[in-house]
Amino acid sequence: MKKRAVPSLLLMIVLVAFPQISETIYTPSLPDISAAFGVANTLVQMTLSIYFIGFALGVFCWGWISDLIGRRPAMLAGLICYGIGSLMCLLSPTMEWLLVSRLVQAFGAATGSIITQTILRESLSGNERNTVFAQISAVIAFTPAAGPLIGGWVDQIWGFEAIFFVLVALSAGLFAYAYTSLPETHPPEARVRAAVWPVCKRMLAKPRVISFALLIGGINGILFSYYAEAPFIFIGYFGLSPGLYGFLGIMVALASAAGAMWSKGLLARYRPETIIHLGLGVMTVGALLLVIANAVVTVDDLLFWSMILSLFIMLLGAGMALPNCLSLALVDFRDVAGTAGAVFSSGYYVLVSLITMGMGLLHNGALMTMPIYFMALSIGMALIGLIWIREKA
Repeated sequence: MKKRAVPSLLLMIVLVAFPQISETIYTPSLPDISAAFGVANTLVQMTLSIYFIGFALGVFCWGWISDLIGRRPAMLAGLICYGIGSLMCLLSPTMEWLLVSRLVQAFGAATGSIITQTILRESLSGNERNTVFAQISAVIAFTPAAGPLIGGWVDQIWGFEAIFFVLVALSAGLFAYAYTSLPETHPPEARVRAAVWPVCKRMLAKPRVISFALLIGGINGILFSYYAEAPFIFIGYFGLSPGLYGFLGIMVALASAAGAMWSKGLLARYRPETIIHLGLGVMTVGALLLVIANAVVTVDDLLFWSMILSLFIMLLGAGMALPNCLSLALVDFRDVAGTAGAVFSSGYYVLVSLITMGMGLLHNGALMTMPIYFMALSIGMALIGLIWIREKA
């Protein structure tokens, strides 16, 4: 049997990380964009939410397409779509045009997430796959923080239009890199026109798969809920400047990366399911400490650092659990890996949106709201792990 080609780890990291950079790189420019187009801030903020809509649609479509025509052509087609969307953003004459452009851009960017994960799941197996997912998770933990830092400097020096020019250049570089270096991991004889509904039924019949979707969606939902609520806490209450607040993103990234690397080290001694349970336990402890800090600490400086430490612990646990959930989720769906990945990812992205929306609906200006929300979510995920995730031979 011919061994499947395994792409380089660097290429996989680049392809899975660029959608997150594209999502956050222009956020420092939102006020400038609002002024340039003469529209309200709320309308400009829609460019963030519409990105998730395009991304969810792209995840579903590119996964299914990659089962039909192969991973490499689907990836290259998605990168072309991403480049077209980025160019449309650069040339947008109106706010409405920019919204459509962001939708196209996100639809193309989704190929980096879904197809990269599919390639890894079908070209690697066992502990090697778990280790690679941990390595990639450790690196891409920094990409949400890197986006605003890069975008802020580009905007400050050249203006917000230059950010979209950077994304056009990025799309060209990504296409060239993938074109020259990405092998095909899904040979023609293995390609099928997978029917979506039978794949859905297979997934729904497996509580283990559902549990992984809930855990991945829950962990990412907490992360994006933090980004939604934290500015009101650390800028509004504690009085940090936006620049200093931006450095808190490094704390988030360090916690997630440390958790992923800790997970990688533990894989030599423990099964990934055990590490997931441990990570969820650490998350719950961090969330509980966050609640306690807000309930008993009355000195603002001490409360600030107590919250930072509690959040670090919570996100450390998330970083331990997440890569193992991603690695194990679809091990029984290698025959329809692309379509299964599309359905699975679309499902947990919907959950991410709902959890983030829930944080927005609960926002009332109180410091305790986010900690209680995070504790409830963490306890729920810990229970899901204990009930539905068992070790498999």
